[in-house]
Amino acid sequence: MDIEARGERATGSLDDYVSGPTAGPRATARALTKVDGASAVVLVEGLSDQIALETLAARQGRDLRARHVVILPVGGAHAVQRYLTRFSPARAGAGAAAGAGAGAGAGIRLAGLCDAGEEEIFRRGLAGAGLGSPATRAEMARLGFHVCVADLEDELIRALGVTNVEALLDANGDLGAFRTLQSQVAWRGRAPDAQLRRFFGSGSRRKLRYARLLVEAVALDRVPHPLDAVLAGL
Repeated sequence: MDIEARGERATGSLDDYVSGPTAGPRATARALTKVDGASAVVLVEGLSDQIALETLAARQGRDLRARHVVILPVGGAHAVQRYLTRFSPARAGAGAAAGAGAGAGAGIRLAGLCDAGEEEIFRRGLAGAGLGSPATRAEMARLGFHVCVADLEDELIRALGVTNVEALLDANGDLGAFRTLQSQVAWRGRAPDAQLRRFFGSGSRRKLRYARLLVEAVALDRVPHPLDAVLAGL
């Protein structure tokens, strides 16, 4: 794996995405403009998840635009039921029966990706939207919804390994900043994977940038299962 070459190729790779303090709501609004005519909508918690899935799809040769697939960052797990209900086939059918047309959910396949900490929120959202009452992750997966353990960054760190992630940091000029975090009293002596997760989460721009860099660095035969499964099921 040529980590340095991958890092150089990804420089400036967030040009296609919104940024700044209002990036989350703007990313949601932008994705919603693409929903009309979509064949599938993938609900994710935030912009970093969207970037990771879209990057992985490109690497796997999946043309999401040609397939009319929209990755929708909902702005946090607590917003997911709103969008599950909005795009629910059950709601679309009820609207059609009432003479209101096919509705937003007509013909749209729903899928999703969440962190382990938000798994229960997604389960309740699925039940509340009338899409099922999954009691296990396997049942969620059958509905097209998959869970990262513990979160997106943890999945990618484990897939790459700490040594390769540190090489990626070095290739992108961030290893010194990471060493500084490791030397801080609160993080000194902690497990390297926990330190890396903290480092990636300590700045919004860094979190977004490394969502792409980590996905670009991981070998395709070591892609974390939740990310691969969401795209494979579309």
